[in-house]
Amino acid sequence: MAEASVDELKTLSVKKSIRDNSSAGANGTANGDAAEHSAEESDDDGECCAKKKNKKKKPKKKKKVPTVQTEPPSVLISQLFPNNNYPKGEEVEYKDENRYRTTNEEKRHLDNINSDFLSNYRQAAETHRQVRQWAQKNIKPGQTLTEIANGIEGSVRRLVGHDGLSEGDAIIAGMGFPTGLNLDDIAAHYSPNAGCKTVLQQNNVMKVDIGVHVNGHIVDSAFTMAFDPMYDNLLAAVKDATNTGVREAGIDVRLGELGGYIQEAMESYECEINGTTYPIKPIRNITGHTILPYSIHGTKSVPAVKTNDTTKMEEGDVFAIETFGSTGNGWCHDQGEVSHYALRSDAPKVDLRLSSAKSLLSTIKKNFGTIPFCRRYLDRIGQEKYLLGLNNLVKSGIVEDYPPLVDKKGSYTAQFEHTILLRPTVKEVISRGEDY
Repeated sequence: MAEASVDELKTLSVKKSIRDNSSAGANGTANGDAAEHSAEESDDDGECCAKKKNKKKKPKKKKKVPTVQTEPPSVLISQLFPNNNYPKGEEVEYKDENRYRTTNEEKRHLDNINSDFLSNYRQAAETHRQVRQWAQKNIKPGQTLTEIANGIEGSVRRLVGHDGLSEGDAIIAGMGFPTGLNLDDIAAHYSPNAGCKTVLQQNNVMKVDIGVHVNGHIVDSAFTMAFDPMYDNLLAAVKDATNTGVREAGIDVRLGELGGYIQEAMESYECEINGTTYPIKPIRNITGHTILPYSIHGTKSVPAVKTNDTTKMEEGDVFAIETFGSTGNGWCHDQGEVSHYALRSDAPKVDLRLSSAKSLLSTIKKNFGTIPFCRRYLDRIGQEKYLLGLNNLVKSGIVEDYPPLVDKKGSYTAQFEHTILLRPTVKEVISRGEDY
């Protein structure tokens, strides 16, 4: 249309007078300007449309969901295993008169209604496996116990997605109890407090006891690390004893008899250390135990030696099968600075007069509930000058303290531990892994 207006103006300019021509020229100029303006508008419109087309939102690229774990571990277990489809533990069929349970329809139905219970336990167990396998590869002599503990606990918190810093967060998921890093004659319940400068040495035997929980379902599993092959038989004895306990455990098994199987396995070993041969003794006064929701120690105990206890394992029980072997007396006593504490579920109602104790009790309830904690956990949530109040809570019977358990000075102790679920259909060794 703009081109036709220009030709018409050219014809008029030949035939008309100068005045007309001037007029036509003026009109032509105006029309030409209009035509050019129209063309510019058309071009602008085209450019605008092109820009609008270009501005169309490109489809966002979906973020790739991680399929493998990092080192150190940082990827949520729930991302690696979506839809709560966590790996099962080792499933073992029951023996003898309980063999029917594997295929019994009623028992299978009971198993199926426990889906949340199993999902929580399997998530906690997979977290435990991935963190401990990273720890086994990376713990080396020369590291401080504080570095080791922080590395393990930080990894657990990242993998379950709860850092435990906001009120109540650690009650949802996280550490099931403080990480035990027990050297040599210390068998259990030692975790570094603030200011601990202990360094792992080449000749140490270190028990690493880790607890992970999801919604109060605690996986309790431990292993022992040694860097000198002269301790190999000590570790082998305890691993064999624990595996024997796991193998022989089951519904209707009497706890005293189970202790006998464990004792027999343990005492079949001896260990030569620095030219002296030692029989491996089970530590008699540390036992395995049932695990209850939000409570690491239930009401049943699994001895490491034969006893007259006729209490039976029952369907639905969750057991921590743990054994300790020693080159010393095979008997531990309380010794050293306390790091482990837990709010008692049966705590008496006491009129606390110390304001710091009242305040600390409120903090413990809101942040840990009945899940065991240590002084470092109080430090990281900003508690200060709490020891007086904490000791008052212990003396009042509201909080239980767990001092380090120590055998004869100069002796060496080892520990292995698994958590098992006595499901209606099968026994599931929930913490079993390729490592142990």
